Amino acid sequence: MIVVRAPLRISFVGGGTDLPDFYRAHTGRVISATIDKYVYLVINRTPMIKSISARYSICETVNHPDELEHTRIREALNKVGIMSNIEIGSFASIPGKTGLGSSSSFSVALLKGLHHLAGKKLSPREAAEAACWLEIDALQEPIGKQDQYATAIGGFNIFQFNKDDTVDINPVLLGYESACKLEDHMMLFFTGITRSASDVLGKQRTEMDKKIKVYQDMAAQVPFFETALLAGNIEKMASMMHEGWLMKKSLTEGISSSLIDNFYEEARKSGAWGGKVLGAGGGGCILMLVPPEKHKSVREKMLFIAKENNLNGFQEIPVKFVQSGAEVLLNDTQGNDYC
Repeated sequence: MIVVRAPLRISFVGGGTDLPDFYRAHTGRVISATIDKYVYLVINRTPMIKSISARYSICETVNHPDELEHTRIREALNKVGIMSNIEIGSFASIPGKTGLGSSSSFSVALLKGLHHLAGKKLSPREAAEAACWLEIDALQEPIGKQDQYATAIGGFNIFQFNKDDTVDINPVLLGYESACKLEDHMMLFFTGITRSASDVLGKQRTEMDKKIKVYQDMAAQVPFFETALLAGNIEKMASMMHEGWLMKKSLTEGISSSLIDNFYEEARKSGAWGGKVLGAGGGGCILMLVPPEKHKSVREKMLFIAKENNLNGFQEIPVKFVQSGAEVLLNDTQGNDYC
């Protein structure tokens, strides 16, 4: 049995410039950090049972990977060459489709675990590239590369997406006290609204040619945000996130909505300095940077809006930063050398 976990991530500025339609013509940049919320994969060889079992929100039992409805598991098993005698179960700290990169966390954990089972230990970069292959090349999803790299590498990083499809990884060496200070100012809310990132990103890609200057401005924010981060200037960081959110909203319809705008603007009126909707937009989580003395008023306002709109899934999510990326927590494969 192998147990793998991969952290979720929050991105601060630059999101969207990791799309190949942009970075293959212009350099993309994103700054992000991993948090203490995870996707877990349990992978077990079943020498006495030839079938393939995949357990997630439903349970599938089939005789060949091609029969699986779960596209990621199907393609990953075929890629690694495991055709039978296996069961895979997934678990997560929070629901999917929240804008925290859980789909890519799943892909990285899955491929890291399956390769480990097959006798190959993937490096963090190899795990990220394997997940990019799975999601972008094999499944043709209209997404970028930031989530796969963030969850595979772990910690605070600036990722630069180059025209030749390579990715430069530049760690941001934030001290413990600075990280704690930032944590004390962060408020993360799950709106209770879920959405398909692929739908939103697909619209972005079709309209990208008209918005190149906006994407360039978003990528250009990253080094200035790093300077503010290392200086501990959280109010400046919040201002830049706010500017980035306004730019992102201008890219296409569906990134925001009247309800999301209401959440965001009322949080600012209640004392938040600034923030953004995480992920592709359209729902998911809202990250706000808020002076600690204003947390109570922001929290109360957000809860009021959620109740007013019957968003039963709404909740505040406490988060801490983590430095580790995807990792194998348990490797007990004794006697499981079956094909």
